[in-house]
Amino acid sequence: MPEYKLIYFNARGRAELIRWIFAYGDIPYTDERVEKEDWPEKKKNVPGGKVPVLMVDGKPLPQSLAIARYVAKQADLVPQDHLEAAYCDALADTLAEVKGEAYKIMFSSQSEEEKKKVYREEFFPNVMAPVLERLEKRLQEREWFVSDKVTWADLMISLVFGEVQKRKAELLEAYPAVVTLVNKVRDILAIKQWLETAPDTPF
Repeated sequence: MPEYKLIYFNARGRAELIRWIFAYGDIPYTDERVEKEDWPEKKKNVPGGKVPVLMVDGKPLPQSLAIARYVAKQADLVPQDHLEAAYCDALADTLAEVKGEAYKIMFSSQSEEEKKKVYREEFFPNVMAPVLERLEKRLQEREWFVSDKVTWADLMISLVFGEVQKRKAELLEAYPAVVTLVNKVRDILAIKQWLETAPDTPF
């Protein structure tokens, strides 16, 4: 097995899905976390100057979703069926876009009250709710997002909407099938153990 080193900030952010997949697959890796104040110096030696980056036997693999997909294949979390695998890719792209919009609000210069207002009145109804509605309909008809077993798409659903559940559980009341999946993934022993032992970071 290759030697893996994941380089990212000391945060969940765009690397947490990758960490979940490593945990699920029981794949050894070095979780190198860079503190914000150390980044300007560290950046000089990071291939491409951006994180996350996964070093695979010393070779850099950039881009969070490309890394997640690569590690998911090692963890047997990518369907063998090419169309089902593509559905996982599409879901991952969609949720990455949702997270990106959420980050814009989170890191904006607005006050906390203004951020909450934008989240409640614009982001949730226009960006997140349409995705939740499609997922709810799909998950009412099946146990997992695609195929008959868990995939990396299910982990991403649980990661993204588990954060919503933790902070604003009332927003998910209309989506019980999504909540069921969120909890089912988090009850997988390897994921549960990771959640219990992972560093506690603000985001």
